Amino acid sequence: MHHLPRSILAVLLLTALALTACGSSGTDSSDPIKSAGVLRVGTEGVYPPYSFHDASQGGQLAGYDVDVAKAVAEKLGVEVEFVETPWDAIFAALEADRFDIVANEVTITEERKQKYDLSEPYSIAQGVIVTRKDDNSITSLADLKGKRTAQNPTSNWATVARNGGAQVESVDGFSQAISVLNDGRVDAVVNDSISVLAYKAEHPDAPIKIAVRLDERSDQAFAARKDSGLLPELNKALDELRADGTLTRISEKYLDVDLSKAGPTSTWQLILDNLWPLARAAIEKTIPLTIISFAIGLVIALVVALARLSSNLAISGLARFYISIIRGTPLLVQLFIVFYALPQIGVRIAPFLAAVIAFSLNVGGYAAEIIRSAILSIPKGQWEAAETIGLDYVGALRRIILPQATRVAVPPLSNTLISLVKDTSLASTILVTELFRTAQNVAAPTFEFFALYGTAALYYWIICLVLSFAQNRYERRLERYVAR
Repeated sequence: MHHLPRSILAVLLLTALALTACGSSGTDSSDPIKSAGVLRVGTEGVYPPYSFHDASQGGQLAGYDVDVAKAVAEKLGVEVEFVETPWDAIFAALEADRFDIVANEVTITEERKQKYDLSEPYSIAQGVIVTRKDDNSITSLADLKGKRTAQNPTSNWATVARNGGAQVESVDGFSQAISVLNDGRVDAVVNDSISVLAYKAEHPDAPIKIAVRLDERSDQAFAARKDSGLLPELNKALDELRADGTLTRISEKYLDVDLSKAGPTSTWQLILDNLWPLARAAIEKTIPLTIISFAIGLVIALVVALARLSSNLAISGLARFYISIIRGTPLLVQLFIVFYALPQIGVRIAPFLAAVIAFSLNVGGYAAEIIRSAILSIPKGQWEAAETIGLDYVGALRRIILPQATRVAVPPLSNTLISLVKDTSLASTILVTELFRTAQNVAAPTFEFFALYGTAALYYWIICLVLSFAQNRYERRLERYVAR
């Protein structure tokens, strides 16, 4: 009897704790963004005036969608974290839990409603057909039949163009679409009127015109994973921002285009302003990514090459299979599998590390055959000589065979290294802001593709020249070593 009150007290205490835990869990589930303390936002970063890098703000990410996402995060009392992603990969990245929502003028469609959680609309876009000034052949959507348009293939405007009978040529975004239209490589571009007017404001002498204003209007919303539980918080924040006039102020800041504003900075000044940002991207991302991936790839290649030479059929067959997979699939697909596909089976890897893994495996597959061929080029007599002086297999490899094989392998391996430097540009597709992605960020709002991409190409060329010089020096040293 003396223990009963204490037992009852313990039960009551445990019950209270359980109820508290349930209540706190219920709060977390009803307010997942607030619980996380951060709103991760996927956006393109190359789609002015919605999401781009503003040179007047030191290259900071800016735009209508960016500011709306910031305002929503502020309303919810959480930090905001932007993850820049190419549009073609943005929904794959969302599915892979690389971020919580997409803020990049996502059009509300029935198809997307079935697959994703879509918030209330925060902007409305009117479609237009843009042609060159001297082209009067397109005066309605029906006139697109048989014409070529430049569109991002997964955008709603591409669907509009296809429905009009156009042959859609795929580009990465609006900036490239306008560029190929100016060059005369396509007949038209279908996009929203705000983007077109913003472009014309920056480039009043551009040889384009709005030929048709379409009846199609589209509502834009945030997109989240299906059944994410984020919609109540997002919609509440958007309602408050709409009510207090914040959305209107952001809209006036970016979407009310003043056609009389001053023209852009000169091309040479733009290049000068971005020499250091491009160089820093090369130093901080492109070069380290190359060095780390190549070093790890060489280790993989040596192991695989020795496995290929093994008399054990299982080991040799496994090595052959690995080389076949790596050489038989595109590097871009390998990057996407590591970064976007693995999270669907619970393996989530950071962008830079994912790039290192994919590039290392790729180098390993190609370099393995180079190393194997170099080892086979060494006369069998060298192995026999190693045996006569008492060296085992490992000792013979380390002291006799590999030093001689190195001289044979250096030129082709150097070519692999130089190719890797250029291949690192593909890392931009998995959220690594390396040299090429930095050039894209600057070129998108300014439309100075030749200037910025040419500058990036110059940096790649310089890096490859340095590597070629180092290769020649190393080969001469090896020749002197072997000659002795």
